[in-house]
Amino acid sequence: MRILLAEDDTLLGDGLQAGLRQLGFRVDWVRDGEAAERELRAQPYAAAVLDLGLPLKDGMQVLAAVRRDGIKLPVLVLTARDAVSDRVRGLDVGADDYVVKPVDLNELAARLRALVRRAHGQPQECLMAQDIVLDPAARTVQQAGVSLSLPAREFNLLHALMLNADRVLSREQLEQHLYSWGQEVESNTIEVHIHHLRRKLGNALIQTVRGVGYMLLRGPAKR
Repeated sequence: MRILLAEDDTLLGDGLQAGLRQLGFRVDWVRDGEAAERELRAQPYAAAVLDLGLPLKDGMQVLAAVRRDGIKLPVLVLTARDAVSDRVRGLDVGADDYVVKPVDLNELAARLRALVRRAHGQPQECLMAQDIVLDPAARTVQQAGVSLSLPAREFNLLHALMLNADRVLSREQLEQHLYSWGQEVESNTIEVHIHHLRRKLGNALIQTVRGVGYMLLRGPAKR
């Protein structure tokens, strides 16, 4: 999943970006509040990690502004402000979770996965569709109880489709799930990955909606 990281501490930001990428996230990193607000308005991120003490525009102001505009993505506030009043204010303004620095990387990743699951109406950690079970934390896939090995991009594409089961996603939306800034995308990349997934998982799982995009069926197709 693609997330926005807004953190002005270079050492911490670099460590979080590298660590979250190793755990399967695509991370775009900004270092001030104005850039964070601009990106949150422009890009359909799965979630955001937002520091409160940002230069140019405070993280609390950024959060309040995007919530006023109806931007509903999950936001995890990451801050050194540990007073109860600060946590309460952050949650009241629109934060979905609140973590005080220093933070354990695995805990941060788990909280992000939980926020994204809940935002998509998925209460359980493992995603299920037909005979497919996908575990985002372990990054494993099983079909009918048999483990499958998928390259990172195919896994990430399947994850995006399963999070949005029974909903059509356009090629552009899928590209935005898979790629961060500066990553070159071939014109037929999504089609190639879909072809490989169908070859491994069967043709019935992922449907093509002509002129619109692709949809993963949670249950068997109706006849």
